[in-house]
Amino acid sequence: MNRIITAHARARAAVTTAVSRRIAGSRDRGDVPGWVLITIMTAGLVTALWALAGPQLGQLFSDAISDVKGP
Repeated sequence: MNRIITAHARARAAVTTAVSRRIAGSRDRGDVPGWVLITIMTAGLVTALWALAGPQLGQLFSDAISDVKGP
């Protein structure tokens, strides 16, 4: 009976350790500030282009949709 309890305890400890490592993920998370900066700069560029060329892009889209012929 003690062998079963010991085996169960070891198995439970192994599963707990494996699950904790899986949840925690890799310790090497990369350069988080770098990708955050790139994301913010990209959003800024898109916003600036949209502000400058928004009406022209809207007109271009409207012209393209109006040229589509149905079946």
